[in-house]
Amino acid sequence: MRKFIALAIAAACSAGLFAASYKNNTYQKLAWEYTRKAERALDAGEYALAEDYAAKAQENAALSEAYINHMMSRDSAGKNMTLAKNRLEYVQSIHGEQNFPIAYEAASRLYAQAQESFDGEDYEGASSLARQVIDALAEVYEITPLPKYYIVRPWAQTKDCFWNISGRPYVYNNPFLWENLYEANKSALPKPENPNLILPGMKVEIPSLTGEYRDGVYSPDETYTPYNANR
Repeated sequence: MRKFIALAIAAACSAGLFAASYKNNTYQKLAWEYTRKAERALDAGEYALAEDYAAKAQENAALSEAYINHMMSRDSAGKNMTLAKNRLEYVQSIHGEQNFPIAYEAASRLYAQAQESFDGEDYEGASSLARQVIDALAEVYEITPLPKYYIVRPWAQTKDCFWNISGRPYVYNNPFLWENLYEANKSALPKPENPNLILPGMKVEIPSLTGEYRDGVYSPDETYTPYNANR
């Protein structure tokens, strides 16, 4: 009997030490209190009482261990949530939501689900979803913004017209989309009813078609990633 009680006390004490690094762990405190009571009862020869205290110490030690595992899971989920949040913020800073809208929207939905799981204390689910956010954004990278404006050059040099400009990779990569340029710049034409009459030096606005981020004036010295409506 004494040996059994002593082993129970030792087990409870060990579990209490394991949980000691987390504050506000009432189970750990109770495990320690019952352990001390069991030890005193054992020393006094009150074996039945010592056995009862030892059992309560073990019960609270088990609850303490469950608590510590829960808190460790929460900490791990919190770290994964922070990594996912930081990645989303970085992608926003490089205009990834415009340049990679499909990946960004998927990651945003996953992060919202992760936050919901975290708030509901489903920490394993939150960690899994947070890692999926990172995976969804893995191929998002910083690119030179597509130009928002283009300065028309002489026909003899570049054959500039709305059709040809629209077909260039840094514009729409598709000449059939030329009417978007025409509608956006009609009021600046010498004859608004004539889309074929554009003059050298004219600053053509290139409106965004699919939410892609555009900025600045086209420069032949820059390397642009071709426009892709499906990105």
